[in-house]
Amino acid sequence: MSGSDKPKQLLHLVFGGELEKLTGSEFKNLDELDIVGIFPDYASAHVAWKAKAQQTVDNAHMRYFIVHMHKLLDPTLGAK
Repeated sequence: MSGSDKPKQLLHLVFGGELEKLTGSEFKNLDELDIVGIFPDYASAHVAWKAKAQQTVDNAHMRYFIVHMHKLLDPTLGAK
């Protein structure tokens, strides 16, 4: 496979932690954030997100997120 045949990298970050409130997105302790990893596409990020979310299902304040890093690195990707 040549360099031009490789699929475009659409990096995604999966991370989470315990929230202050169920209705917010502020974390109780930033030092305890769980950085799951950076993934090459949404599908693999979603698998990792789902696994971590299922592991912490008993803690209602624990939340995991998927960040579309590729949109932060190149904001024109989201523009139409």
